[in-house]
This record gives sequence, structure tokens and C-alpha cells, in this order.
Amino acid sequence: MTDLTITNVSEKYHLKPDTLRYYERIGLIPAVPRKKNGNRYYNEGLQKWIEMIVCLRHYGITVEALVDYVKLIEQGDSTLQAREDLLKEQLALLETKKKNLNRSIKHLEHKISLYEM
Repeated sequence: MTDLTITNVSEKYHLKPDTLRYYERIGLIPAVPRKKNGNRYYNEGLQKWIEMIVCLRHYGITVEALVDYVKLIEQGDSTLQAREDLLKEQLALLETKKKNLNRSIKHLEHKISLYEM
């Protein structure tokens, strides 16, 4: 994997450059090295980090929870249990959302069936 510019990373992960800068500013991704011209470049490690963030965001995990998660990662292995707990908490929240969404889908399907008679 080669170093990529912010434009390349933006395209690769379907994120706006402003989103990448925001993630860096709030500490979701580590500080991105810059070339002599001031442009950011994302090495393999940063790209994998961004992949993890994008993946967790797609799971519905909030930015706030991710900031907490990243802080725990940065503290090392002593936080493994706390990280697991945080992810389990997020899973429980997603399960609740799933349950509510399924209930809404069933309700909507019922309403639609009334029109199909």
C-alpha cells in the first residue's frame, strides 16, 4: 500500500476531505504527516486506521463512542476489557435499534397490505 493524498483517501473510503480533517482534529485518527509542501499523506497504518473508523461508523457507532474507543486503544492493552465493554454496549444499542426498525417495518407492511386488498 502506498502513501495517499487526502483526495485519494477521500475517494477510497467515500469520505469528504473535510470529514478526514475533522476526524484528525478530534483525535479519531492520529496526526497525519505532511510533506514539505504542507499536504497530508496517509501511510498504510493510517489507511488501516481509517478503515477501522469507517467500518465502525457503518455499524452505527457514534463519533463520541469512537473517540472514547480510540482513547482506550491509545492507552494500550490495559484497556482491553474497557474496549470490549464499550463495543458490547454499542452492540446492545444497535440491537435495540434493530428491534425498533423491525417493528416499524412490520407496521408499514401491514399498512401497505390494507391498500393491496
